[in-house]
Order: sequence, then C-alpha cells, then structure tokens
Amino acid sequence: MTTPPPVPVVLAGARGHGRWHVENIRRLADRGLVRLVGICELTPLTEAEYGGELPAQSADFGALLQSTGARAAVVCTPIPTHTDLALTAARNGVHLLLEKPPAPSYAEFRRMADGVAEAGVACQIGFQSLGSHALPAIRELIAEGAIGEVRGVGGAGAWARDEAYFRRAPWAGRRRLNGADVIDGALTNPLAHAVATGLALGGATRAEDVTAVETELWHANAIEADDTSCVRVTTADGRPVTVAATLCAEHPGEPYVLVHGSRGRITFWYKQDRVLLQRADHGPREYEYGRTDLLENLVAHLTTGADLLVPPAATGAFMRVVEAVRGAPDPAPLPPTAWRSLPAERRRVVPGVDALVAAAADTLSLYSELGADWAPYQPHAPRKEVSTR
Repeated sequence: MTTPPPVPVVLAGARGHGRWHVENIRRLADRGLVRLVGICELTPLTEAEYGGELPAQSADFGALLQSTGARAAVVCTPIPTHTDLALTAARNGVHLLLEKPPAPSYAEFRRMADGVAEAGVACQIGFQSLGSHALPAIRELIAEGAIGEVRGVGGAGAWARDEAYFRRAPWAGRRRLNGADVIDGALTNPLAHAVATGLALGGATRAEDVTAVETELWHANAIEADDTSCVRVTTADGRPVTVAATLCAEHPGEPYVLVHGSRGRITFWYKQDRVLLQRADHGPREYEYGRTDLLENLVAHLTTGADLLVPPAATGAFMRVVEAVRGAPDPAPLPPTAWRSLPAERRRVVPGVDALVAAAADTLSLYSELGADWAPYQPHAPRKEVSTR
C-alpha cells in the first residue's frame, strides 16, 4: 500500500494554548502525517517565537487557506471567532479541528454545525479527553454490570488560576465583549472537559439527551464570568450529571469524573487517562489507558475513512450546558468574607471550596444544597426544557 502524503494544515491561533497545537503538529509532522503550511495570526510570529523557520503567515484566514492549498485547519482562537472561522474553512472545502468550546451560544453552535455539514467538510471538536481509550473501557464495565445500575455521574475540578490568567486576553473572564457572547467561565472553558466527559459517561452527548439544566455561578476574582460554579444536568433517561468547578482551589488537584452505581463506582482522572474501579465485595482495581490524538484522528478520517471521535453532534449536550450558563443571571460575586488573597501566588482562594467540589461530585448536589454559607439554599425547580435561543 502507498503511504498517503502528509496532510497540509493551517493553524489559526499559534499563541497561548495554540503553542500546544504547534508542538502537536510538529510531532505528527515527524511521523509524516501532516505538514504545517501556514499560520494565521493578527500579529505575525517571529522565528524566535516559533522556534524555527516559519511557514506562510497571514491575518486573512480564508486567503491563507487558498494560497497554501490547506486540506485541514486547526482553529485555536478566541471563543467568539470560532463559528465564523469554521465557516470560512468550510466554504474553502477545508476540514477542521475546532477548539473547545465550539461556540459561545447554542445558536452559534447550530450555525457552525449546520454550515460545515452543508459544505460536506469534517469537523472535529477539540475535547481531547473524549479521545481517551478509557471511555470505551468504562462503558464496557458499565455494560457488564460491574457497578450495578448507574445512578448518576459527578464531575469535580479544583484548579487554581492567578489573576494574570484573567488578563491574558481582552475576552478572558468575560461573558460578553463588544456586544458579542463570550461565556468564558470555569465550566465552559478551562474545566469544560469535566462537563463534556461527565455527559459522555452519562450517556448524554446529543442536544436532545438533555432535558433540564440547573446552574449556580459565582466568582471570587474581579471578573464577569464564573470562577466557582456548579451545574446539574438532567438527562433524557432521568439520571443526573453534576459537575462542580473552581479556579480558586486551596490545593489544586487533578480533575475527575465519577460514575455512581448501585454496587460501586468508577473514577476517571481524564487528564491522566487513569481509572479506579471500586465495588462491593471486591478490592479496588486501577487501570491506565492511552488516548487517540484528535488531530491524528481527523487525519485518519481523511486518509483512511476512520470515524471521527468528536463530531459536532457529539457535543450538542455540552452546548446545552453552555446555553444554560449563557442564559443564567450573571454570576454573583462571592462576599469578601468567602475568599482570601495569596499575595505570593497572586491569586484568590475560596477556603473550603476543595471539599465542596468533591462533595458535589460525590453526592450529585449543588453548592447551595451542601450548605455553603455563600450559596444559601433555595429550592431548585429544574426547567423541563432548555432554551436554544
């Protein structure tokens, strides 16, 4: 068999998280799978910044796709630009890997997904955790009845971000910018993988798999968006998926997803591809898995017909959560008594939040139901429908 030539790729957004994509493209280029033919940045990269001889550069994404003959593009740009850039790629017949979150609203998501489908191009959404080989393994354990009947799924992310993180770009920590939705909150961006992975293990990936969403959104930092928040999704089968997140942890740790069963539970540390199975009358068992890189999977889709791991339809449920966060009242500032500053680390922490995050995942409860003094309890009445407007 003839080895297919490397797929020519353009990268839109090579700074910030885009640097990860630069290195990943280099890794795949060394294997002969891709060839970086262009970089789209408003301010061109220098050779020192890029770390070598630069490919073609332009601030005009469409023109760059045409001039380089790109077959695929990686879009790692500010959230509000995702839909228009994805549609630009689609109009040029270019397949793409689109960073998460795919869009700041469900309407923009639908505009993107419908546009790429109409153009007939492949679109992979960049939830790298959904490329983990642990997911099918966990699903197999569930199907075998290893933990009995699934009662629900919890997710926990206790991270730390310094104050500079919220100043890294004009859109950082914003819900809206210049009249456009951004929705850069803990649940929808830095810890979006916890939400998407929890939904995937809860059997809710499509938009129609979600029937209701409850949100509690707070912030300790001087931002618009949430940095300490939780969400509870009611899925079509009636089982809850509850995810709690903070960027103000006292002791940051690895985020995880927890599948609750009637006879045990499965913990998945999704950044580490590590799984712990605990069940009645058995000793704990731990497993480690590999993962398939999503750009590599996109290339395999284009060259061998492999199925895409994360097409837009597989993120519809996640986008229902984004829409619920977007439509919720603006996050409330935590009272000054609820947080303290760590000057040496230039960040804010919320005392006790680490335990609250873990308890939310463990009990499938919201912060208010766990007795957080800054989140007074209010009876929750989940909506029967989640608006997509």
